[in-house]
Amino acid sequence: MQEGNFAKHKIVSSLDHISEKGPKEERYEKIRGLPEGRRLSCSALILGDLVVDVPQDTVINAQVVRKAATDRVIERNAAVQLCYVEVDEPDMHKPLGDLDRLKVILEKDWGWKDLLIAPHLIPQVQSILRKGEWGVTAAIHRDMDSSRPFIVGLWPGLKNEAYGIACDIGSTTIAMHLVSLLSGRIVASSGTSNPQIRFGEDLMSRVSYVMMNPDGREAMTKAVREAVNSLIGKVCEEGEVDRHDILDLVFVANPIMHHLFLGIDPTELGQAPFALAVSGALQYWAHEIDIEVNRGARLYTLPCIAGHVGADAAGATLAEGPYRQDRMMLLVDVGTNAEIVLGNKSRVVAASSPTGPAFEGAEISSGQRAAPGAIERVRIDPATLEPKFRVIGVDKWSDEEGFAEAASSVGVTGICGSGIIEVVAEMYLSGIISEDGVVDGSLAERSDRIVPNGRTFSYLLRKGREGEPDLTVTQNDVRAIQLAKAALYAGIKLLMEKQGVETVDTIRFAGAFGSFIDPKFAMVLGLIPDCDLAEVKAVGNAAGTGALMALLNRNHRREIEREVGKIEKIETALEPNFQQLFIDAMALPNKVDPFPKLAQQVTLPPRKALADGGADGGGRRRGREGRRERGRNDDR
Repeated sequence: MQEGNFAKHKIVSSLDHISEKGPKEERYEKIRGLPEGRRLSCSALILGDLVVDVPQDTVINAQVVRKAATDRVIERNAAVQLCYVEVDEPDMHKPLGDLDRLKVILEKDWGWKDLLIAPHLIPQVQSILRKGEWGVTAAIHRDMDSSRPFIVGLWPGLKNEAYGIACDIGSTTIAMHLVSLLSGRIVASSGTSNPQIRFGEDLMSRVSYVMMNPDGREAMTKAVREAVNSLIGKVCEEGEVDRHDILDLVFVANPIMHHLFLGIDPTELGQAPFALAVSGALQYWAHEIDIEVNRGARLYTLPCIAGHVGADAAGATLAEGPYRQDRMMLLVDVGTNAEIVLGNKSRVVAASSPTGPAFEGAEISSGQRAAPGAIERVRIDPATLEPKFRVIGVDKWSDEEGFAEAASSVGVTGICGSGIIEVVAEMYLSGIISEDGVVDGSLAERSDRIVPNGRTFSYLLRKGREGEPDLTVTQNDVRAIQLAKAALYAGIKLLMEKQGVETVDTIRFAGAFGSFIDPKFAMVLGLIPDCDLAEVKAVGNAAGTGALMALLNRNHRREIEREVGKIEKIETALEPNFQQLFIDAMALPNKVDPFPKLAQQVTLPPRKALADGGADGGGRRRGREGRRERGRNDDR
């Protein structure tokens, strides 16, 4: 249960709004145990407005966190090295302390000079040396060549394994890899929903929660750290690893998640000029921010690029390396806040665009997060307007024999992000909606899939069975997708204008959502600019891959720190042309931009004639010229 003013739900939640523990709960707690903060829903009585956090370990159809590990080969140069040494025993004629003799032999055998030691180890050195009969393994941490090395761990005898964590804290999900620092092997990977969702679906609503509640920042910091600790326990259990063998951790996150995880008030990021408390890379002792691993473990965060282009975008940039390319690469991480990077060896520019949570199922009437039972693929027959679809957890399409039986265990519960992209794009390709996104009500005469909904019409994707609700795509749903995709496309176009290019050579979709978008439908929707479809690729959790690279090779840390300093940050809200680009991008795929490469792959509906003449390329050119003329008139 959570206390505070929840603007997202328009309620004030209080612990006074739930009954005290009764005999049944007290007995259950005594016999089976009840974790702190948990109650039995069958016994607790809700007395007023209350926000309840349902623990992920109790959810049956939990969100599917689809951020898989990379298969990329990463050259190893980790910040942690294990060094076995045999220390000289004490000698009355050489009164050098045990720790000092340890340092002498580490310099002699391994070349480590000017060593520091984690303070918590100092009282343990003598007992460890004697337990190992003067043979011990020291873990030495040195990130930068210019920094003094640290003894962060010490074990009796020979120890031949150490582990690290690479973690991407997203606004919706947290993804984590447990990695061997000696071999580079990914031992285990897992993910979970970000528990901060209960405070606000999008980033700005979480900032608002901090501003409206005195303990809001502390509550969200505690929630995300608990989730990270729980996830560490999960990957350690899966990999059969002791969490105290974790010696190095690398984290990436968007700026607001970055600040909240580190215990920094994100309020300044909620208003212009969107000032970061700190933008550079940071180093911590992990225990300083309550991360439950080896007490000597070090924690590194990648630098943030700008106020709303974070360490996650830096990680993705490191992984995909537009600054290493000759061609113009567009890198897009689609989430509640889209982060966009565009460039090549000559110049890289970056921006963020507030797409909101529509692409992740929120604000959509039948929308839901990616979980078993969610529709993730859609096709619509343009002649009959009949749909077929696939759901997460079922391999068959809905029109295939055996689908009903296969789907009986998970049901058909809603539409997730990739399904929303496809159904709206398919509605456009089949003529159900116009290029302006209006549902054509006249089609109700030829299909009962087009149903009236007040003053507008909706498309019936699936008729509910046995008391289930109908799954429909409403006019408001289409508008929400238009607004989200227009914000993203306008941000991309703004960066293209800054680079002075009309087209991009290659596009990379990053993030869990981007991994499951069909590039063709993304382009039909106008989510991304026209490009050869063969050059549009999903790169998975590129931010997590960047964190992994920084974990396994400290040279990558210096690389991204250097490159982030060169990236030019564009603030879309301050650009005078952004609003017009946004308006043009509301159309499907776009009001003025041609999509010739897409037209070679897909039969696009005929374009409406623009007000200033022409239905095709000429009209678009005149539309653009007209826009410039209007700008000149405005200047006068």
